[in-house]
Amino acid sequence: MILVTGATGRIGAKAVRALHSKRLPVRALVRDAARAPQDGSWSGIEIAVGDFDQPDTLDAAMAGVDTLLLITPSVPAQEIAAIDSAVRRAVKHVVKITNHKATDDSPVDRRRDHARIEAHLKASGLTYTLLAPNLLMQNLFFVAPMIKQTHGFVMSAGDGQFGMIDSRDVSAAAAAVAADPAGHEGRTYLLTGPELVTYADVAAELTRALDEEIEYRRLTPDQHREAMVRAGLPEPVAASNAQVFGLIAEGDAAWLSNGVATLTGHNPRSLRTFVTDHITAFK
Repeated sequence: MILVTGATGRIGAKAVRALHSKRLPVRALVRDAARAPQDGSWSGIEIAVGDFDQPDTLDAAMAGVDTLLLITPSVPAQEIAAIDSAVRRAVKHVVKITNHKATDDSPVDRRRDHARIEAHLKASGLTYTLLAPNLLMQNLFFVAPMIKQTHGFVMSAGDGQFGMIDSRDVSAAAAAVAADPAGHEGRTYLLTGPELVTYADVAAELTRALDEEIEYRRLTPDQHREAMVRAGLPEPVAASNAQVFGLIAEGDAAWLSNGVATLTGHNPRSLRTFVTDHITAFK
């Protein structure tokens, strides 16, 4: 049995379906059963209702589980609770979505959080595999309303390059490891798209697909933080996001890997493919 947390999120939902399509026993952990898809796409998939803040519900969800696919918003207390439950229930392997620069001394809060979780996982005695994706293409959906309204978007990443990856490929990689963890013990896989791109490239692809000029408007990290706060993001989240985009401008995300092809046997989707597949979101 494979348990997937964050099962209704972008990565988790498609990982659940991919595992089910392989005819593997999969259990989806959700906080609210009403959030599970009601369109029949989860027919035959076991649903467990659980709360990271209630260890007994986690223990119930872990019953009979061999492999845990651990996906959360990287809240240390939540992931540590899940890891501890996995230990109690004698789970054999944990596949964790993490950050490529998860270190104790990172200037970015979320990376320090991932480092804390990783340390706990490594000390738990469980076998594990870490998957570290670059920027997700699906994050572009957050600027879709701005693109519709203003024919452009703001960002503070300058001309920094990044190996942007479609979350569908992250899901496929995660499902591949969870389906057969043998040989992946103790490994970390970096996951990227096929090419380094910039936000100017994103604007160019949107311009091509929409057949109208889409402008990439450059901001400083401080200006971007203020804009995100005005848009309703909590100050700590906005500050962290601006910090990350500032690092991207300095080359922090300018890396590529063959992790997706290694794990899935197929090449990752390009930015053009993503834009083509989801163009209606930006119209």
